[in-house]
Amino acid sequence: MDFKLTDEQRMIQETARSFAQKELEPVAHRLDKTKDFSIIIDNVKKLAELGFMGLTVPERYGGVKAGPVALSLALTEVGRACASTAVTMSVSNMVAELLVEFGTESQRQQHVPKLVSGEYVAGSFCLTESAAGSDPTGMKTSATAVDGGYLISGSKLFITSAEYAGIFIVWAVTDRHAKRGKGISTFIVERGTPGCRVGRNEEKMGQRGSATNEVLFEDCRIPGENLLGQLNGGYGIALAELAGGRIGIGSMAVGIGRAAMDFATGYAKERIQFGKPVSSFQALQWMIADSYTELDAAQLLVLRAAYLKETGQPYAREAAMGKLYASEAANRACYSAVQMLGGYGYVEEYPVERYYRDARVTTIYEGTSEIQRLVIARTILEG
Repeated sequence: MDFKLTDEQRMIQETARSFAQKELEPVAHRLDKTKDFSIIIDNVKKLAELGFMGLTVPERYGGVKAGPVALSLALTEVGRACASTAVTMSVSNMVAELLVEFGTESQRQQHVPKLVSGEYVAGSFCLTESAAGSDPTGMKTSATAVDGGYLISGSKLFITSAEYAGIFIVWAVTDRHAKRGKGISTFIVERGTPGCRVGRNEEKMGQRGSATNEVLFEDCRIPGENLLGQLNGGYGIALAELAGGRIGIGSMAVGIGRAAMDFATGYAKERIQFGKPVSSFQALQWMIADSYTELDAAQLLVLRAAYLKETGQPYAREAAMGKLYASEAANRACYSAVQMLGGYGYVEEYPVERYYRDARVTTIYEGTSEIQRLVIARTILEG
């Protein structure tokens, strides 16, 4: 098996690393502390200039078509510096990819270049509801056919980037009498559409610099051509895109975990206790060895899923494995990093407390760790 990156993949990885160190890392603490969304909007526009908001998008729509492996590598580097920016980049790339894969040519031409160029600051994936999280088939938001289009009514919860998104991909029930999951459709809703309103920004434990909002639809009228894919075929679209999104979150989690361990390891080499650096103590050496081993294994799992996707092979189980292992390995690494710094790991003066908070949600969104285990077990048991 060849683990060597192509020249293009290595260039994207190095560009992402350099950009993250120079542009994102210096403002990450301020973004987390102030939640000044002008910072993340500026970050995203710079990423768009580098082509990072359309890494899997064909050139004819303004993308660079570098593929899922390159996107995974870039997200890991961005995640090392600023998880809030990384999740915005991950979801927006997912929205652009969804439009390319399931949209009509008119929909692609109208929306994808705006996402890739940064004209749309971000794209939002509106699936979750208060009573439909791990089980999206229980959603209540509805889309009723009217003359020339649809009326969408309902609300979505925990929507990433909704505060500044230019486009929303929305799932709604279009056939109440269909079997669970069979009567759901997907729609494009542009920002500013009457009846679409962005609610309050959630106060979160981590990734504070990324907006997470409720999005409300009150008789939101959209034209018929805003139906994405086939009528009542939306659940399949959601499942397909969630699998790809899990690669993104797993990639970002690896970056967060590495950032925490890199800082903690550097600190341990300089911190003197009992007359010698604490890095000389076996307890810390084992934390370092275990964390870096797990994070390397996590990245290999995530990259395997990305490679399978890139080469057109089934990858849903591998994406679930990668996301599960990477998110939990990142949380363990951040725990160890805080422990290695002792009391200093618990205060805002050092970044590991932010990494610890930022890593926590990676085991929740794009499917909890428990859901990933169900997906993995089901595919194994069904052969």
